[in-house]
Amino acid sequence: MGEDRQNAVAIFRLRAVERELARRRDADALARYNRGRKKHKKQIAFHKCPKRNRWVFGGNRSGKTECGAVEAVWLARGVHPYKKNKPNVFGWVVSLTQQVQRDVAQKKILHYLRPDQIADVVMVSGRKDNPAAGVVDQIVVKNAFGGTSVIGFKSCDQGRERFQGSSLDFVWFDEEPPREIYEECRMRVLDKRGEIFGTMTPLKGLTFAYEEIYLNRSGDPEIWYEFMEWADNPFLPKGEIEALSRSMDEATLQSRRYGRFAAREGLVYPEFDERVHVIEPFAIPPSWQETISIDPGLKNPLSAHWYAVDYDGNVYVVAEHYAAGQDVNFHARAIRAVCEKLGWKQESGGRYAALIDSAAGCRTLAASKSVAELFYEQGILADTRVDKDVFAGVERVKLYLDHQNGLPDLYIFSGCVNMIREFKSYFWGSGESPVKRDDHAMDELRYFLMSRPKPAVRAAEKGEIARDKERRIRKLRAARRATPRSN
Repeated sequence: MGEDRQNAVAIFRLRAVERELARRRDADALARYNRGRKKHKKQIAFHKCPKRNRWVFGGNRSGKTECGAVEAVWLARGVHPYKKNKPNVFGWVVSLTQQVQRDVAQKKILHYLRPDQIADVVMVSGRKDNPAAGVVDQIVVKNAFGGTSVIGFKSCDQGRERFQGSSLDFVWFDEEPPREIYEECRMRVLDKRGEIFGTMTPLKGLTFAYEEIYLNRSGDPEIWYEFMEWADNPFLPKGEIEALSRSMDEATLQSRRYGRFAAREGLVYPEFDERVHVIEPFAIPPSWQETISIDPGLKNPLSAHWYAVDYDGNVYVVAEHYAAGQDVNFHARAIRAVCEKLGWKQESGGRYAALIDSAAGCRTLAASKSVAELFYEQGILADTRVDKDVFAGVERVKLYLDHQNGLPDLYIFSGCVNMIREFKSYFWGSGESPVKRDDHAMDELRYFLMSRPKPAVRAAEKGEIARDKERRIRKLRAARRATPRSN
């Protein structure tokens, strides 16, 4: 009887332990994050990315703030599943105002920290035994290595001076900060080789985040970004997504659903998607080589790209030369060097064929020879007979970007960074024409595509080769979407 009683007590205690573990598991939001049957794949890609300046441009309720808060807690706790962890981490969470801090970022951080994981709380206002109701200055977090980490909270309305002095392991920007605060925080993570990550809905238009992060004009290899929209969040009901989408105009929808930057006038090529149209270079068969297209410039950049076409009519932009402030001799040498590297085909007389803006065929009072004639003397046979109709050209580019069956007819090699940048920064002006700024590659792209027929309508009944090609393209896209990307 005594043995039975001991067994019963043991079973009772075991069940009590199981209930306590279940209670803790249910209370541990961090343990449940992205662990269920449904997973937010773009959140995982953000966490896995090794770059030190990462941004999520997301619509409202797309899940962007969740991944920012979890990243901060993982780093502070020393339990990041995809990175090398360390003790005694010091990081900042930066919000636009203290009220927004309390209602958004601070609330999320507290949600993902269990009470037993918090060593202390320092308040700006309110009571430390109820931090969610006040404004937190710092949370001292128990680190898995045995020490403690600190998550400090800052608001942009405090001014740049409040962001000076500290040496940090990370900074999380919850929404886009002013440029001066972003730059100050970059200095704060410098000596520790810390990281910056931001989660924002781009409602302010074409700000510094558009220039420095999205366009990455400086070519910083540590910059990475991802767009996150409502459909990426597996926990948002489809009916709600459709209802919200119907209630918004196009400009608002681009920002609040898709997290995309939008100017008042709009992008010329919203069809352009780096995940689809930008591919890694591969060896182009000689029979695919078509021609070079050039938009000339001396003070302004001269843009030249090499174009290839496969047997199905798909166009590939395989190389570029893009430089400003140089003469024809310099550009001709650079173009010939690229041709030699590619093994590009030559016309009779050993010259390389190219299309060029018709203005290059005109002589001025200041020059006895036209730009086209100067290129000819340097081994470039430049044909000035190009179609410069902007509207017809834009429509032709759109057809190549966005084919009716979902497979584009235009691909750009990843090394053509200036063309890729121009695609992302090419906007309609206040009138009926695109803004004449940063458009040199866009011009010569039109010259080439206007020399080509419209994309052929593919037959509804596909052969095995065509079906295999589409399977390979879908597989490539899926792999690229799952791989963190730098810009």
